[in-house]
Amino acid sequence: MARPAAKPPLRKVEARVGRRHVNAVPLFLTVFVACAVEAVEALTIVMAAGLTRGWRPALQGLGAALAVLAVITAVLGPALSLLPLGALRLVVGALLAAFGLQWLRKAILRYSGYKDLHDETGIYARETAAARAAAAGGRGWVTDWYGFTLSFKGVLLEGLEVVFIVLTFGASQHNLGAAVIGAVAAVVLVTLTGVAVKAPLARVPENWMKLAVGVMLTSFGTFWGVEGAGADWPGGDAALLVIVPAVALLSAGCIRWLRSRKAAVSVSAPESEVVGS
Repeated sequence: MARPAAKPPLRKVEARVGRRHVNAVPLFLTVFVACAVEAVEALTIVMAAGLTRGWRPALQGLGAALAVLAVITAVLGPALSLLPLGALRLVVGALLAAFGLQWLRKAILRYSGYKDLHDETGIYARETAAARAAAAGGRGWVTDWYGFTLSFKGVLLEGLEVVFIVLTFGASQHNLGAAVIGAVAAVVLVTLTGVAVKAPLARVPENWMKLAVGVMLTSFGTFWGVEGAGADWPGGDAALLVIVPAVALLSAGCIRWLRSRKAAVSVSAPESEVVGS
């Protein structure tokens, strides 16, 4: 007669549950801010398509993109849950760290003056100008292909980042619910605000939010990657209270150094021109 499977010790179960609850708040906040940034960018594109090419093709593109994202989520979500926790955190940590470093690199270049700050008003103006100049034409159930394609690509590209963030954060913490709630709350809030103001959300501090998200993604990715590799952080989850500020301070230091370097180059340029003349 087969013996019943041994139950895990009560202390381990309580520690696992407690850890899940402790990580739920930063998980929710990180996903919320990251998805809010993506939602603002997607909203700008959909509004540009709707106001210039008509709301029917814009909403058709939006619906088609959401359908594709739903299929991708339905396929990848269960697949991630099948991976062992250690391997999952190693893979997810590496991906999040790489993804977060890309966000950080762009944010640092923007704040140091080497790259233009992200401007939703300017993006909206460029998209509407291009949409007005494009030739009209539709086929079948799509009344305008340009408006449909513009909306579809914008929502799909920004939505893929949302899906990636939600699935990786949720799967690595075995708390997909908190990640989904954070994403849905961000998308709903941005959508309702956009419908209310009927204009791009230019006043949203998107550049600051991108920098904050880059810090959080890099920090969580580093934390989970090390855990997935089999190492233990001193203090457990409390190590994040050190990792996050360390990444933020390092980013601030890079911004300050690049600003001083740019200022030194701009000051020395006129002097070299005078000497050359």
